[in-house]
Amino acid sequence: MLKQNIVIYIFITLLFVSCYGIEKPKKPENLMSKDKMVDVLVELALVSSAKGINKRELENKGIVPDTFVYRKHKIDSTIFADSNNYYAYDIDEYSQIYKDVRDSLESLRTFYKAEEKKEDKIKQKELKETVKQKLDRVQTPK
Repeated sequence: MLKQNIVIYIFITLLFVSCYGIEKPKKPENLMSKDKMVDVLVELALVSSAKGINKRELENKGIVPDTFVYRKHKIDSTIFADSNNYYAYDIDEYSQIYKDVRDSLESLRTFYKAEEKKEDKIKQKELKETVKQKLDRVQTPK
């Protein structure tokens, strides 16, 4: 029991000591705005999911997903990493950024599901019309 208490005490002491020296990172010169950070993270998530599905297509077209997103937003990986590191220090701020990312992705998902339903309805209508035309041709004597 005494050994266990000593181990717990040492662990807690090391935990406090190791966390004590962490300082907030300096604000980068090229710090991305929170909104831009959200946009980049959303696009990185989208490209990452597409990469799993169409990786070979992207490679054949010479597209490197992360680089594509960085170029689109006129940043480089260093600016992104520095901004990410800066925002990650403040847990509440970083959580809000990721909440915004999640909300944006959910909005996109809802939008595209609605679009998919519209397209399905149009296809069903076209299919019904095609079937009706074929039936009309079969039923009407020439």
